[in-house]
Amino acid sequence: MTSTRCHALAFLFLIVGVCPARIFSAEKPKTGTLSFVLENDLFYGRDQNYTNGLRFTWVPGPDRPPPRWALKWARFVPWFPDQGVVRPGYAFGQSMFTPKDITLPDPPLWDRPYAGWLFATVGLGVEADGRLDQFGVSLGVVGPASLAEQSQKFVHKVIGAPQPHGWDTQLHNEVGIVVTSQRSWRDFAKANLSGVQLDLTPHLGAALGNVFTYANTGLTMRLGVRLPKDYGPPRVLPGLPGAGDFAPVSDFGWYIFGGVDGRAVAQNIFLDGNTFRDSRTVDKEPFVGDFQFGFVVDWPDIRLGYTHVFRSREFTTADGSDEFGAVAVSFKVLQ
Repeated sequence: MTSTRCHALAFLFLIVGVCPARIFSAEKPKTGTLSFVLENDLFYGRDQNYTNGLRFTWVPGPDRPPPRWALKWARFVPWFPDQGVVRPGYAFGQSMFTPKDITLPDPPLWDRPYAGWLFATVGLGVEADGRLDQFGVSLGVVGPASLAEQSQKFVHKVIGAPQPHGWDTQLHNEVGIVVTSQRSWRDFAKANLSGVQLDLTPHLGAALGNVFTYANTGLTMRLGVRLPKDYGPPRVLPGLPGAGDFAPVSDFGWYIFGGVDGRAVAQNIFLDGNTFRDSRTVDKEPFVGDFQFGFVVDWPDIRLGYTHVFRSREFTTADGSDEFGAVAVSFKVLQ
């Protein structure tokens, strides 16, 4: 555990140390933003439930015209604005879930099943007048083909953590699809407090698919100096919305943030089990809430964020809420 924290902190300090270098402030055309998000409960000495998630995201820059398919999507989705900046995005990632005691080869039936989710996402964002509409389709696989077992065993071997022994009981292979839609209103309310800016960004969204089906809503507050034009750091869904892209307004800025998100959950395959085959299941909670807080620092070509997340109990036999950390790094990739 101590080794994991030290490695994470060393990684953060390394990035902070190189950010002021001129390579990040050179006046060069931007081609897009590459973001990496790592979510893990080992930051807080835990190893259960939602235990790890990672996602890579690529958002082409505004200097490049959007592809034809993106323009067609933007006009096809009826609630998207007729005018606005159209931005496509592409992502892939992996999430893993485990019971409380990973040393047991046959975990109790009342505990969360072992499960993994390997996915790719094609998304679209349209921004107009401080409002961001996001629409995405994620396609992937749940089960052994997600490679979650191999990923966890490899990481635990590297950091010297106990090896998991119950992956033979994980959910079966199943193709998964999730369609998501989200709307956020930046600067819904804002104020300037002696040079320190504050704004509130509410959001409203939904997901539909055999992996997740839910409706959600919430609010994010930012407080800082020279706030960038973003919607918070990116996260692995489900969670509070963020944005892979960002637009700094100065050579250096920072903010702290806090947010809440509530979800009414109709389907969660990682609790409900496989759709077409018998598998382990637990009784899910119909309403789940996230509370998060953290910080963001940004330079012209890099943004670094850290988020602490509290998630309410997701199934009725869980022994409490979840807690995990999320590190997000976004780079402006130059030509």
